[in-house]
Amino acid sequence: MKLVKQSGMSRRGFLYGMSAAFAAPYIIPASALGADGKTAPSKRINIGVIGTGGQARGLTENALKRDNTRVIALCDVDKARLTEAKKKVDDFYSSQDCAMHSDFRELLARKDIDAVIIATPDHWHALICVEAARQGKDIYCEKPLTWSLGEGRAVVKTVKETNRVFQVGSMQRSDPKFKLASELVRNGYIGTVNRILVSLPNYDHAVVADEFPKPPADLDYERWVGPAEWAPYHEKRLHFNWRWWMNFGGGQMMDWVGHHGDIAHMAMGWDNTGPTEVESVRWEMLKDPSKPNNLYDAPARYMFNLKYAGGVHMTVANQGDMPSEFSKVANGGLGTMFFGSKGRWIYVDRSGISASDPNILKTTFKKTDFRFGTEKNHMVDFLNCVVSRGECIAPVNAGHRSASIGHLGRIACTLGAKFKWDPKKEVVVDNPAINGLLTRKYRGDWTLG
Repeated sequence: MKLVKQSGMSRRGFLYGMSAAFAAPYIIPASALGADGKTAPSKRINIGVIGTGGQARGLTENALKRDNTRVIALCDVDKARLTEAKKKVDDFYSSQDCAMHSDFRELLARKDIDAVIIATPDHWHALICVEAARQGKDIYCEKPLTWSLGEGRAVVKTVKETNRVFQVGSMQRSDPKFKLASELVRNGYIGTVNRILVSLPNYDHAVVADEFPKPPADLDYERWVGPAEWAPYHEKRLHFNWRWWMNFGGGQMMDWVGHHGDIAHMAMGWDNTGPTEVESVRWEMLKDPSKPNNLYDAPARYMFNLKYAGGVHMTVANQGDMPSEFSKVANGGLGTMFFGSKGRWIYVDRSGISASDPNILKTTFKKTDFRFGTEKNHMVDFLNCVVSRGECIAPVNAGHRSASIGHLGRIACTLGAKFKWDPKKEVVVDNPAINGLLTRKYRGDWTLG
């Protein structure tokens, strides 16, 4: 979901603006109902949804519209949201069949579910993904893939071991303009890339809580916090706004690095690698006395530099601190800019794509050039792969590596450090003590083991 007002298309716009339908054989439990009469029960993909608010609403509606799917179960610890989501699903099917669960483990243990949509707060992604894979479910999970880098490694390992189809909700990968920019960069049409700028949203959220009331009766707040460190309940720290409390999310930086940072990796073919050096530049909290705050702790300004094999340099920062050459092209926007040899460049964001020479955008690709698939709907791409058992356009390894940009940047910036990173072993090599920060310690009995 888009977190700042910005010209161009929102995440929800992607969901509703890109449509396609398909039907293909897929044997699933006969308990899937064929109420619409369009697809036989034996060819339908049974779907469970974990987390029913916010982004899940659009994702669920996208899945509902497909002829070869049936949403049969929902899970949420907020009973009000869960009940609302059930009504929408039941109304769509003109039935009362959609089941409700308050524990994701109950939903995942069901043998009649083939695939799950995971749209919980970030701090829950890893545990649910790992359990879903172990239970034999194919997975569509929102970005960022995990709250920490170590969790991402665990998810990738489990998904590979269990041979599950996985789509990360970095849906810009399915958009034609981001594919075009990536294809032009990857096939060398701006020469050798030596520098990349990634612009993410500014942040200015601040709220003072005079008191911390008891959670409402319909919310199981203990389970909502789950594996994260305990924090007192406040209504403005839940649902959409959990992003600004770093214990649950990662601010604008983590919420968007899985978009524009992900496009940098997509274009460069870095879905199975990462940087070799990470350097802190800036990590500053809000200092405006007119905006006192005790509910949120996300940085107001953030910037860090990354170095990749071959000497490619990437800067990730909030849009207000982007270098001048970016601002002149992007007009203060959010997006990704690639600088190639001989002064050539490409910039892409949700509003469009531009280049140092407009003719670059009219390139006729060769038959030998790398090209992405033509599917425009991110959910449909996932469902197609559930049937074919092929790889999605945003596979689990890609989601982990693009989220790792933010995880490493956050560690460097909070320490005010610079360190060398081994992208193959995924460890800090010149300051091993930092490796202890790669995975959080879970609260209570929660474990990925």
